[in-house]
Amino acid sequence: MRPWGSSQRAGDRLCAPSTAKAETSVSVDKVTDADIPTVRVLDADGRFIPSPAAEEYLPLIEALPDGDLEQFYRDMVVIRAIDTQATNLQRQGQLALWPPSRGQEAAQVGSARAARPQDTLFPSYREHAVTRIRGVDPIDIIKLMRGTSNGGWDPTDPRNGNTRIYTLVLGSQTLHATGLAMGLVFDGKCGSGDVDRDQAVMVYYGDGASSQGDVHEAMVFAASYQTPEVFFLQNNHWAISVPVKTQSRVPLVQRGAGYGIESVRVDGNDVLASWAVTRRALDEARTGGGPRAIEAVTYRMGAHTTSDDPTKYRGSDEEQEWSLRDPIARMRAFLENRGAAGSVFDDAEAEAADAAEDLRVRTPELASPTAEAIFDHVYSDPHPLMAEQKAWQAQYEASFQEGDR
Repeated sequence: MRPWGSSQRAGDRLCAPSTAKAETSVSVDKVTDADIPTVRVLDADGRFIPSPAAEEYLPLIEALPDGDLEQFYRDMVVIRAIDTQATNLQRQGQLALWPPSRGQEAAQVGSARAARPQDTLFPSYREHAVTRIRGVDPIDIIKLMRGTSNGGWDPTDPRNGNTRIYTLVLGSQTLHATGLAMGLVFDGKCGSGDVDRDQAVMVYYGDGASSQGDVHEAMVFAASYQTPEVFFLQNNHWAISVPVKTQSRVPLVQRGAGYGIESVRVDGNDVLASWAVTRRALDEARTGGGPRAIEAVTYRMGAHTTSDDPTKYRGSDEEQEWSLRDPIARMRAFLENRGAAGSVFDDAEAEAADAAEDLRVRTPELASPTAEAIFDHVYSDPHPLMAEQKAWQAQYEASFQEGDR
């Protein structure tokens, strides 16, 4: 059957460009990255040169004490050392996999330090700085990547700072976060205007995950229910081997705005800008302002994971260009220009070396799980089917003679 009013066979010229513009269509002007204002406080050389979009955040930043500024730097140096050590451990056969975070330290440190203790954070699988800042022991990430744990850490343990476990299924954590944020709305745990009491949720995801349906569904519900939530997108330019320009014809910051979510782009290699933008977004969300979205523009200096070879799809010129915007070098230059003592940098390096060594020593000591453990955490409560299967497994293993194993 032909389409109504058509004398042409269905399927003919399906991909032919149209030269006519329907009167009822909505014109969408092409928006480029250059059209989007970016909040930036420090330039690539660490000089305090705020962009026009950063002006409204300066009162927050200028109120930061020196101790906080030095803490930001120390956080980034330590997590890079941990990240490097974990990569080496994987190369030595101690881990099955490791997702490096080199280059993304400022986005993670700034945003995590901006959260308040009562906030719940949902990482993806590369937020090593976020988890450490919130209290998670880095060895718990190692357990997950080594295969000795199905989750890594207990998110209900207060020592882990309301931090949910890593999620390797791209984008699914945005739905989890929105669900919790909706619960906060229903339970009246946000919107009173008290930033020290009200709760908020922040979820991390990458540019590749932003193309997943889960992310868009989460934004629909977040906007509909005006959840106390911040969507924190780390745009590191590569979804494994797929560049951002292939994923989206418009800047990613517009995706949140398309759902009516106030959205801001920040220089993700500027820890001060990342902190200020996230602090304000979280405070506005928890006190009744509804969800917020942040696009932190950064760069994944390493491979997607240790099973990836980025030389197959990107050139060294791009990597060298971004290395000049290194977030740690930028913050160090800023602190030096402010007259920070040399001990600040020495202490950071010493702490980083200790953290890396601690990881190197404890990783080989991790015990492998027993075969029976696979049945223990399928359900939250004891389940007769799991008990039956566990008993069968034990009987099956016992049926072998010692020499047959």
